[in-house]
Amino acid sequence: PAQPPGSTAQKPGEKIVSAERITGFRTFFTKLHGGAIEFLDEVITKWLKDNPGISIKRINMITGEIQGKKTEPNIIITVWY
Repeated sequence: PAQPPGSTAQKPGEKIVSAERITGFRTFFTKLHGGAIEFLDEVITKWLKDNPGISIKRINMITGEIQGKKTEPNIIITVWY
């Protein structure tokens, strides 16, 4: 079958190598209230400024419970770079 314009066919067993591979990740989390989320914004912004060579490839965001002194709902953000 004909390939759509701009696409390339991959041969079976051929590995795709990309310079845009994920090389690491960083996870951030905080409680679900306004002040904590604003602080998290500042932490992520500082981390990005301190690491200008990072190229973000993907971000996952979920809510879930984190166990500490007590179990509380949190926002959990994973930045893949």
